[in-house]
Amino acid sequence: MKLPHQRWQVAIPNPEQVEQLIKTTELLPLIAQVIINRGIETPNDTAIYLNPEAQTLPLPLEEFPDLEISVKLLKDAITTEKKIAICGDYDADGMTSTALLLRALSHLGADVCYKIPSRMKDGYGINERIVESCANEGVGLILTVDNGITAYEPIQRAVQLGLNVIITDHHNLPKELPPADAILNPKLLRETSPYRGLAGVGVAYILAVTTAQHFGLLKGLVDPLLELFTLGTIADLVPLVGVNRRWLKRGLRKLPHSKLAGVQALMQVTGISEEQKQLKPDDIGFRLGPRINAVGRIGEPQIAIELLTTDDSKIALERAMQCEQINSKRKDMCEQIELEAIHLIEDTPICWKRDRVLVVIQSQWHHGVIGIVASRLVERYGVPVFIGTYEENSSQIRGSARGIKEFNVVEGLDFCQDILEKYGGHKAAGGFSLSASKLEAFKQRLSIFAHKCLKTQHLKPLVMIDAQVDFEQLTPNLYQSIDQLQPWGIGNSHPIFWTPNIYIVQQKIVGKNHLKLGISQNDYNQAEIEAIAWRWGEYFPLPKRVDIAYKLTENCWNSNYKIELDIVGIRLPLFSLSDSDHKPEIFQYQGRNYQCSFSKTEKELRIKNDRGKVLTVKRGQRQGFLGTTRENFHKVDITQPRYFNLIKTAMVVLEL
Repeated sequence: MKLPHQRWQVAIPNPEQVEQLIKTTELLPLIAQVIINRGIETPNDTAIYLNPEAQTLPLPLEEFPDLEISVKLLKDAITTEKKIAICGDYDADGMTSTALLLRALSHLGADVCYKIPSRMKDGYGINERIVESCANEGVGLILTVDNGITAYEPIQRAVQLGLNVIITDHHNLPKELPPADAILNPKLLRETSPYRGLAGVGVAYILAVTTAQHFGLLKGLVDPLLELFTLGTIADLVPLVGVNRRWLKRGLRKLPHSKLAGVQALMQVTGISEEQKQLKPDDIGFRLGPRINAVGRIGEPQIAIELLTTDDSKIALERAMQCEQINSKRKDMCEQIELEAIHLIEDTPICWKRDRVLVVIQSQWHHGVIGIVASRLVERYGVPVFIGTYEENSSQIRGSARGIKEFNVVEGLDFCQDILEKYGGHKAAGGFSLSASKLEAFKQRLSIFAHKCLKTQHLKPLVMIDAQVDFEQLTPNLYQSIDQLQPWGIGNSHPIFWTPNIYIVQQKIVGKNHLKLGISQNDYNQAEIEAIAWRWGEYFPLPKRVDIAYKLTENCWNSNYKIELDIVGIRLPLFSLSDSDHKPEIFQYQGRNYQCSFSKTEKELRIKNDRGKVLTVKRGQRQGFLGTTRENFHKVDITQPRYFNLIKTAMVVLEL
């Protein structure tokens, strides 16, 4: 029998805080607990979280020190007919940022063009070749989007050639900032600024809107720019807090009714219904976003730029269909590389458990998609993943990295800086390049860093759970209340619940290796609810009794709505309370809820707390066992007062 190798982290219930929040907000208790789990505790913060429009925002001109000079530079360039070049990037954030500023500056009458570096030839961001090209073409102002903050030499070269430069970026700051005329980067703002978490497209949006306001030409521009902001922000996986959350909620209401030909065409080829009242982030993240992103990964970014800037519906549909074809190719490439990577990991002696980090390098892998594969390997193995491919006749390695909660990717790369030729990123992800001759040294250095921050118990995929739930609580009202907490993403993760000891009544493999389940909490013959476990066909068949962790979803078929579960975690139950001789009893001890039972056959008392931990005690023994699964049991001395008094209370409840 094979099950996912996971570690579950269940949030500590806080009944007192929940009670206080319910009194002032009238939220469902589960929803109150979910909100508290996200660090939102006061009624005022909760009101803003539920209704971001209620927050009073400072003006961007008050927050960004160089915004005024940036607007002046753009205004001067437009009025003097100086040529402006937007230097973007080839990911979804960079391409939507480029399209956004192209639309805005064209609307304002600018002479504007754009440059996108080649992923394979140039690598990330502005470079000296692009700067020289701009100078030769008579460009007077370079405007970077989603890049430039670390490009000291290219920006210095632009200044030497007499070009003005505005940097708009959101990546981490280097030790020395480039000598640009103006820099707009939320990392330069105070920690508490609501603009702090903006993606590159968010910075571009602020610059475009503020410039249009100064020209008095904002009318008719806000909605299309907001839609491009929404596409880029969701796809770039930035924290969905502050203005990101506020503007996304508004943008998601606009997208289904978009007047942009490219967005209409994308929705047409992806089958998103125009009748949807509000497009959900998952529809963008998993349907629209990847089609834009795929173009930059393995195609020509110009396709996506043209898609998002054209007003010709025919051209838009052609470009959307190209995006669809490229994305289909991208999916096939990812699946093939993932299979090859899994084979390398499991069939060759890569001692990642010993090293506490997984380094997988192979030739013939496309650099544009290995980052996606890295994320999938993190989901599968639960360890930091550094994946790369050989380039330039196998003399160079170029790779991508993805981390876990306890492992900071960019700090890990910093630890290897003398080995690497180029690198960058943030806590969760990064990119790197190095000489192939230094691969072993790179592995050893990463392992040293990993041992500093990771313990063996961290080397499992992490499932973070909000609360334990009974199936009778899974109502349409609960689903609707959860849905109002959208959009989901970094900083506002989708709520995950768990239920112990459920019966799997039906199970079968469907589609591309997915598990379709019929499950029940009380009846081993009759399924109460349907569930799906995506890409978990390898675990078929599952045991009849399991604990499950899941997201709540809603399935609509022929206008009929029903609650379903999206399974994200499965483990063997510690034991079944209902299999004991005594009917399980619920009691309170020191303000917490417990469940207890006694098995005469095994002469064993079992006490379970509200976080899923179980204490088992055999009659006459001075030691018991404590844990959430059979795999993580450890011995405890039950003569200690905290255990002894709990056991005495349970025995009184069971009348033993």
